[in-house]
Amino acid sequence: MSRPGRPWRARVHGPGRPARAGRHEADRGSITLMLAALSVALIAMAGIVIDGGAKLRAAENADAVAQEAARAGAGIVNQSTAYSTGAFIVDQSQAIAAARAYLAAGGYNGTVAAQGRESIRVRVTVTEPTSVLSIIGIDSMTSTGAATASLVTGVTGPGA
Repeated sequence: MSRPGRPWRARVHGPGRPARAGRHEADRGSITLMLAALSVALIAMAGIVIDGGAKLRAAENADAVAQEAARAGAGIVNQSTAYSTGAFIVDQSQAIAAARAYLAAGGYNGTVAAQGRESIRVRVTVTEPTSVLSIIGIDSMTSTGAATASLVTGVTGPGA
């Protein structure tokens, strides 16, 4: 039946199905767009978690290498003084050379410098490749570790 003034027309969309009118047509494809945006966000979060954990491990590794290089340097005594006087005195220039040799042997980039008359400071830089964030162009992450070693020998402190 038709109403007066409005002719009745049935729109058919497909075999025997009326077309969806109005807002349903405007929503078409919005789920696809939402899933694409959520997928990108999910990949970014996974990259932050996975590669962020790798950066924390690299920072711990850089600190450990710096500490070991500083210890390697701090353990070097001046042999000529030790043999002639019996006093074990750490030679700062030899300590710096030993710490640099430790870094070079491990393939690490770093600097070793004198800090005062009885200390050396080691700073190490470790660069690690990323696993997930390389998708968005972040190919590596750099971490820095530092340590200072006092160049003393023997037992020092209260009661020594």
